[in-house]
Amino acid sequence: MKALVYLGPQKKEWTDKEKPKIEKATDAIVKITKTTICGTDLHILSGDVPAVTAGRILGHEGVGIVEEVGSAVNRFKPGDNVLLSCVTACGRCDYCKKQMYAHCEDGGWILGHLIDGTQAEYVRIPYADTSMYHIPDGSDEEALVMLSDILPTAFEIGVINGKVEPGNVVAIVGAGPVGMSSLLTAQLYSPAEIIMIDLDENRLELAKKFGASKTVNSSEGNVIENVLALTNGKGVDVAIEAVGYPVTFDICQRILKPGGRLANVGVHGKPVELHLEDLWIRNVTITTGLVSTSTTPMLLKTVQSDKIKPAELITHRFPLQDIIKAYEVFGNAAKEKALKVILYNE
Repeated sequence: MKALVYLGPQKKEWTDKEKPKIEKATDAIVKITKTTICGTDLHILSGDVPAVTAGRILGHEGVGIVEEVGSAVNRFKPGDNVLLSCVTACGRCDYCKKQMYAHCEDGGWILGHLIDGTQAEYVRIPYADTSMYHIPDGSDEEALVMLSDILPTAFEIGVINGKVEPGNVVAIVGAGPVGMSSLLTAQLYSPAEIIMIDLDENRLELAKKFGASKTVNSSEGNVIENVLALTNGKGVDVAIEAVGYPVTFDICQRILKPGGRLANVGVHGKPVELHLEDLWIRNVTITTGLVSTSTTPMLLKTVQSDKIKPAELITHRFPLQDIIKAYEVFGNAAKEKALKVILYNE
């Protein structure tokens, strides 16, 4: 089969790899029909995730058709259309029993990280019964690709961890796919205002379409002063960091009002400077996290009812064999006006 293989920092190749086989009775082999590229994949290629070793097939999102299942798989059969979770859950360990699937003792985020991932024609899914979802008939499968990772990540680590409440003023730093997903899902809790902050004016205009009440271009003037001016000098109740850079984390910690919550969603490859000398007296809460996808069933119903429309995040489509070109487009998002790309394998 063909797959996108990581060869070390800044190196990748679309090449031949051996088709995966059932290794354990709980495995399934899935033919990928649609997948995508995540900002985390760009962090991997930048060398920010050293656990990813040369030879690894990247990718942790997608939908597909079950081709083969192990003898212990009960909920799925060959021919089923399935949504793949970015997080693998055994369903039995102490963490899984707490719905902390991100820390599953024999799973967690392993696809495209510790085992081969979804940017390939086929993928092996461990613990298939608890790591895949049936796709309802008539579903928009492109929209459901967003449910593999970015929508539950934004919702769980950004919105829920940030305790967004009705009447809150929320700032989201980073109008990329996860930031936009935070914008979509935050509206489920009826905040009074959502301020989107980014360098890309095109993305800021798109954020307004998706429900942002105000935008701040961080390349224009002092971004912290500009945000405070929009809040009458008070600051925001919730700041969601959706980029993963020291400068964006710093913006978040400086725009919070007393009692504010900073929900860090971005993948950080470098240390950040934490200003506890300012934060401790303001009763600020900081949360971090890796998505557990415990909210995926709920989000699946929400998408099915058109309450959230993640398909609007898709800006580009490519055949799977054009994945190198897709990476170029996704990696130059501002120039290409790219948000989320779909790679289809037909």
